[in-house]
Amino acid sequence: MITLYAAGPAYGLPEGSPYVTKTEIHLKMAGLWYEKVPAHPETSPKGQLPWIDDDGIKVADSTFIRAYIERSYGVDLDAGLSKAQRGQAWAIERMVENHLGWASCHFRFFDDDNFAKGPARWFDGLPGEARADAIDGLLGAVQTNLKAVGIGRHSPDEIVELGAWSLTALSEMLGSTSFMMGHRPTSVDAIVFAMLAQILTPFFDSPLRRRAESLPNLVAYAERMMAGYYPDFAPQALDAMCRAA
Repeated sequence: MITLYAAGPAYGLPEGSPYVTKTEIHLKMAGLWYEKVPAHPETSPKGQLPWIDDDGIKVADSTFIRAYIERSYGVDLDAGLSKAQRGQAWAIERMVENHLGWASCHFRFFDDDNFAKGPARWFDGLPGEARADAIDGLLGAVQTNLKAVGIGRHSPDEIVELGAWSLTALSEMLGSTSFMMGHRPTSVDAIVFAMLAQILTPFFDSPLRRRAESLPNLVAYAERMMAGYYPDFAPQALDAMCRAA
């Protein structure tokens, strides 16, 4: 039995972490039974979510989890794709995780209103001074990471433009097809949908969200993936995406 350690529902979404969403969809694509358990990043072998425990075998990081389930259970989430398409899918995944995700992160953590109703709430159970210290530590760590990857060295307007270029690239590659690599979902759709859902959720307001809302095929794609993989979750989330289109 696979146990998926996750952040849990948040922000009007079935999962607060895009990387947990990616792994959860990969498990669904693979047709594997799993139990989803809320956890803190500190419990993970790598200090981050998601991670899984498969009858005592612990695997952390969404990319290595995918490799593990494909290898261990004899599945290929990209079955039917050519070598070139597999390469394109990997390039898209890297753009989303290592570029668009960091742009999205900036507006969640360094927009005061978004931070106050989102990540700052993680520490609501702590007393006043301890809570303030925890918040300062979190913001400092995120700022360090954003500067290390480069996004944090730009102005907010420049970060919007960088994120918008990635969104436009996704929109152009998707075109009029149903999924990123064609008529059926493959591994890359898990992370593309996961990140778009985080950007499009009405819970947070940001200029990056408005850029995403201006691309109807991406909004329709996010709706399609939500309906396919989380059909029972918060119909109002789908309605909000439809209205944005």
